[in-house]
Amino acid sequence: MTLAALARHLAFCAALALLSAGLVRLMIRVRLLDTPDARKAHDRPTPKGGGVGIVAAFLVGVALLYEFAAFSRLANGYFIGVIVASFAIAAVSLADDLWNFPFTVKLAAQVAAASAALVSGLYVHVFDLPVLGPVDVPFLGMAITLGWIVFTTNALNFIDGLNGLAGAVALLAALFLAGIAAFAGGWFVYFACLLLAAGVIGFLPFNFPRARIFMGDVGSQFCGFVLAMLGVAASRFETTPLSFTLVPMLLMGVLYDVCFTLVRRARAGENLTTAHRGHLYQLAHRAGMAAVRISLLHWGFAIWGGVCCVLFLQAPEAVRPLVPLLCLAPQPVWTVVVLRRARRFGLI
Repeated sequence: MTLAALARHLAFCAALALLSAGLVRLMIRVRLLDTPDARKAHDRPTPKGGGVGIVAAFLVGVALLYEFAAFSRLANGYFIGVIVASFAIAAVSLADDLWNFPFTVKLAAQVAAASAALVSGLYVHVFDLPVLGPVDVPFLGMAITLGWIVFTTNALNFIDGLNGLAGAVALLAALFLAGIAAFAGGWFVYFACLLLAAGVIGFLPFNFPRARIFMGDVGSQFCGFVLAMLGVAASRFETTPLSFTLVPMLLMGVLYDVCFTLVRRARAGENLTTAHRGHLYQLAHRAGMAAVRISLLHWGFAIWGGVCCVLFLQAPEAVRPLVPLLCLAPQPVWTVVVLRRARRFGLI
């Protein structure tokens, strides 16, 4: 890719970031309010739905890619699957912001949106396992992909509780994946990641460090859903297929927090479908840690995940399975710090 081409791509993304920012401003005026309650960190009604700008930037960009950018195209069925599935999750999550669906309804809608991607063929069926090598499991692969997309969609949604946390993590993951895909010649994933990043860049100045608006479910669910889909696309549909483990490493801080919290609540006999304030980042904030500090720490986790992705791609075959463990290494330390602090404050 030439510098001139990169400059054109960045100029296009800058225009989409301005589109996103304009729509975020509009949503601030609309004043779809997120009212405070016992499980939320904010203490005054704040507009939500800023993710509308992220969604619009991505969908406009990907539609233009489909129409004009032949170099970044997937086969028609897969490309249309990305567009339809992205639109579906955006519509579902915006409706959730408006009417606050029960978790079971929200989950069913997410499964339906993810199924739209699977029906188009966007799923992983060959897994490169240590010792065993490539293993082809078509039907199991569909189930794993469905679970991956739905879980990641919810993980970004659950982590969206402090200013700049979910949005910046999604931005960093998208930028790292875009860079990796570009070096590998994965032009669809490269450009789609830039489109998502452009949408988030338009939103973040309104959300961090002081929140004039929240992204809402329409932003957090959409970012998680799209990153999960792009992880699948990177591993199957590019000229040089990339590992399915890249996006999990980029989102390791988010995924670990959600997994740890689910296990801890299940062991305590709590209802996993009810809202709570028991995530590690929430416990840290309730125990007096500054919200900005927690968000910055999660940005660091995302950057470390990106570094580990680069190491993973450069590592010898025998060493490569150990790199995700290196990516995971900061999480137990963070867990111990948070739980000790939470115990001092009588939160657990």
